[in-house]
Amino acid sequence: MKKRALILVLAGIMAASLIGCGSLKDDAVVVKAGDEEITAGVANFYARYTQAQYETYFASYLGGDDMWSRNASDGKTYEESIKKTLLDDLKNMALLEEHMKDYDVKLTKADKKAINDAAKEFDKANSQKKKDKVSGSKENVKRVMTLMAIEQKMRAAIVADANVKVTDEEATQKHMQYVEFDYSTTSDSSSSSDTTVSEAEKKKTKETAEAFAKGAKTAEDFAAYATEQGTEAKDATFDSDSVSPSKEVVKAADKLGEGETTDVIEGDTACYVAKVTSLNDKTATETKKQSMITDKQDKYYKKVLKKWKKEEKITVHKGSWNKISFTKLSVKAKDTSTTETNSTSGN
Repeated sequence: MKKRALILVLAGIMAASLIGCGSLKDDAVVVKAGDEEITAGVANFYARYTQAQYETYFASYLGGDDMWSRNASDGKTYEESIKKTLLDDLKNMALLEEHMKDYDVKLTKADKKAINDAAKEFDKANSQKKKDKVSGSKENVKRVMTLMAIEQKMRAAIVADANVKVTDEEATQKHMQYVEFDYSTTSDSSSSSDTTVSEAEKKKTKETAEAFAKGAKTAEDFAAYATEQGTEAKDATFDSDSVSPSKEVVKAADKLGEGETTDVIEGDTACYVAKVTSLNDKTATETKKQSMITDKQDKYYKKVLKKWKKEEKITVHKGSWNKISFTKLSVKAKDTSTTETNSTSGN
């Protein structure tokens, strides 16, 4: 758990940010799952913690100062979209805490010390006025970090229970080297935006690629031969589902044996010639294997949570949650040089 992520500093608080903020009751319940409750103060601090990450690291990409009122890809504003995700997070956290005994999950003394230390550090780093704006009492900070630690431990326990396996055969990645011959474009004016490729231009490019392919089939070193011909060979790992460098290239290369070279492959923007250099790139295969394991674990984790949500009564009090506004209060994270303390399993 990174302590630095919870050292927040508020910035750009406008007069408008004070309107409505005082009506948030810290001890009002926002989410309840079984016997576990998450109060408005805890929900607000968790929301501000996330808001700080976005405003500090992503604001320049998402619209700057008015990022929260801009439309996101899902048809909602960024504020609406992120708050929906955060509310789902809070529901999941309450459920995970409720089911800790199912997996014999507990916080260790080291976990609790890390949480206490981070809460103290946050307390010292911010003025009372700033802490009040984000519901940053020691109790709320500790509660948020506790929920996050439980979430981390519970996820590890749940996915371990999944016993997910992926064979090398399922994850096998091949390796190719290829040369790309881009179609050149011409226009009557240097300022023209017309980038249409004529049939004559395509034919010329294809002829160049065909001449290269002829020599490449007998060359011992594909990359060296490409260099000799004044071009450059690129590397790619792939399986039948890959789309890079193009679906057409992958389809052709996937039919070849090790050491074999394709004919010229015509694409929408270029011609290609490729050579299969390995039917099992061990490094890429291991990376793909771990990725597939993670994907399967994630699906199992979500399946467990979905099951619990059906079995457990989850109550959400949106009145308090709706009072939390990202557009009325700006929050940024202050970078620190504090060390990282990770939660560890055990008693």
